[in-house]
Amino acid sequence: MFRSDIQCQPLTAEAFAPFGDVLECAGEPDKIINAGLCGRFHDRARMDFGDGKAGVSLFKATPRALPYTLDLLERHPEGSQAFIPMAEHPFLVTVAPDDGGAPGLPFAFLTAPGQGINLHRGTWHGVLTPLHSPGLFAVVDRIGPGANLQEFLLDPPYRVVP
Repeated sequence: MFRSDIQCQPLTAEAFAPFGDVLECAGEPDKIINAGLCGRFHDRARMDFGDGKAGVSLFKATPRALPYTLDLLERHPEGSQAFIPMAEHPFLVTVAPDDGGAPGLPFAFLTAPGQGINLHRGTWHGVLTPLHSPGLFAVVDRIGPGANLQEFLLDPPYRVVP
């Protein structure tokens, strides 16, 4: 039994702004570099590592399918977390506003090929959910002392539909 269905929506900077930043090469580059052969889209994420430092890790996640059962949300109170796909496949992003220390009503976004995300510090979000192999991501997040993971089980879960 599901609590309710959550309809996926396309990932746009405007819709995702309460939760984080969309990482993409949209619009004109901020600078042209490398003898005119490369456009630089400069400073596209609000990175926040608190008292820690930035770390780059590689994640390899098992692909999932839609409809998807959303039964777990987590957040990182000590820092932001950026997910940069290493293949040009869409992936599912689930997020929720904070509601008094617990997740509120979740939202679901489908990325376009070539989009990544940066989750702001303390944003409730689902686990990494690639929809295609290889499910390989570069992740930039906080490395440091202290508890930086809070999990919340959703019972009953939500069903995310295309």
